[in-house]
Amino acid sequence: MPITRSAAKAHRVSLRKKVFNDRRQAELKTVVKKLKKLVEEKNTKEAKGYFATVQKAIDKAAKKGVIKPNAAARKKSRLSKLVKKAQ
Repeated sequence: MPITRSAAKAHRVSLRKKVFNDRRQAELKTVVKKLKKLVEEKNTKEAKGYFATVQKAIDKAAKKGVIKPNAAARKKSRLSKLVKKAQ
């Protein structure tokens, strides 16, 4: 339990932010899974088009601090390589 009033307020704020962060993380996982499924099913044209959506989700997550910038770069790089390999 928070001891001071400011600690209690900080706790409430962190709980509100957690909702948004969890939502962004779930969205990120969903789009990555969908891209991998498209590649697996050999839908290269759709995968290539969907890759822009995946990049956008990764960039938003990095911008908001859900994932670190280097982790975002690594994910984009690996997924890009995966899409190119499928062609």
